[in-house]
This record gives sequence, C-alpha cells and structure tokens, in this order.
Amino acid sequence: MSPEFLARLFQQRSQTRLIRFDEQAVATAQVSDLSLALWERFRAHRSDQEPETFLVKLGMAALDGAGPPKPTVAGMLMGSEAPHGWLPNAYIQAVAYWGQGIGAGAGDGAYQLDAADITGPLDRQIIGACRFVLKNMRMAAVKSVGRVDLPQFDMSAVFEALVNAVAHRDYSVHGLKIRLRMFEDRLELYSPGSLANTLTVESLRYRQTARNETLCSLLSRCLMPDEPWLTLSRAHFMERRGEGVPIILDNSTQISGREPEYRVLDDAELMLTIYGANPA
Repeated sequence: MSPEFLARLFQQRSQTRLIRFDEQAVATAQVSDLSLALWERFRAHRSDQEPETFLVKLGMAALDGAGPPKPTVAGMLMGSEAPHGWLPNAYIQAVAYWGQGIGAGAGDGAYQLDAADITGPLDRQIIGACRFVLKNMRMAAVKSVGRVDLPQFDMSAVFEALVNAVAHRDYSVHGLKIRLRMFEDRLELYSPGSLANTLTVESLRYRQTARNETLCSLLSRCLMPDEPWLTLSRAHFMERRGEGVPIILDNSTQISGREPEYRVLDDAELMLTIYGANPA
C-alpha cells in the first residue's frame, strides 16, 4: 500500500476513535502538571464534576491503563504553562529578517532584525506571534485628513493564519515546529504536516477539515482577546464556520494587491506566504 493510502486509512480509522493524536495521553505527565487557571476557564457553571472526570470529558485527560487519568496532547497544549516541556516542538519560532531573503542584510549577522521562541498555551502563542508581527512590520501613513496608518499586513488575516497553524498542524511529527518568518515584502508561515484528509491547496477556500478535533473544540471555547488590532466580530478564537481561509486570502489581497499562496513542501509542511503592502 502506498504511503498516501495508508495515511488515508489511518485518518479514516481516527473517525472511529481508534487513532487521534491530540487525544492520546502524554505518558510522562500528570494531571497535576496542568494549570488550574488554564483548564478552569473551560468549566461552565453547571460543570460540577470532579476535576479528573471533567478533564476526561473535555478531552484534556484520558485514562491510561489501570492508573489515574493522564493529560492528553490537547490538554498539555491548552492547559500547561509550558507545553514544550513535554512536547518539545510545540512552540512558534519567529524571526524577522532584513531585506527580502535570508542573509540579504548588510554585514555579518545583520540579516536578523528580531527573533523569539514563543511558548505557552496555544492561545497565548497565537497572541504572542501576532504581537511579534505588529512589532516588526512596516507602517506607512497618509495625512490627507489627519493621520491614517497603513499597516503592512492585515492583522485579522495574520491572526486567522496563526489560529489555523496551531489548530491543524501535525503534532506527531518530530523535529518540526511552527516557523514564522518576516521579510521586507512578505510573511511566511510554516506548519508541520501536509493537508489533512483529502484537502488540496485549491480546495482550502471552499472546504474544511480538522486533524485535531479536541484541540479545535478547546480553541472554539477560548474567548477572543481584547486587542485593538483585532477587528474580527466573533466571540471565540475559532468559530468553525470555514471562514478563516477566505479571510486570510481576501483581506490580504485587499491590502497588498496580491493573493497569499499556500504550498505543500515535500508532504511534510504547509507553507503560507502573505505578501505585504507596498509602503509607496
């Protein structure tokens, strides 16, 4: 059987709950490793179960043999202050470069303007990465009637791109992390794993599927942050209506005049390029 057929088979089996990586228990972790403040935010007023029972029902913990429940991959990603302690590549590596390519700067070592490893629960990683983009993108302005700032990137599109990256990446792939690269003329976002199920680059605007169902469910419960640069009119990080990719494509095209591009690299990473507005 070809690798493509086997991958499809595993994904089909996951629909019958035989395989789903984000629901697997993290063997080296304990429920006590989860932050009370981080998982309590998902508890509704009527959720009066014992903590372990509640976490199992939520998918943040799972029974692992005859012992007590252990945190799941999704539980560690959303309920731990430092998930990369158990899942070493569960963070965003962000770098801002000088010029239009790596090594395009003047002088030795001048090509990197800024760099950060953005850690923490996934919702904080998303906000941290957005703030990195805000800090390092160019800002033009016009003064026809007062001052009007003209950002290089549409931040709602950047937010949606980062939500999709952390929600749909393949956390079972070892050695790869989400990478955010900023250049003079564009932003590149690399997410580990190829497209899930039968999705293609061409069908991303029209279809949706989730590799990590529990993770998406938790993100759909996270309240949107109160940030002045975020203008999306919804209550939660994810609404799961399939609007994310159209927002990325349409908003970015409107601001730059060039549609973003998705590419699958060696069936190992999904790369998104968002072009920046011309400051002229």
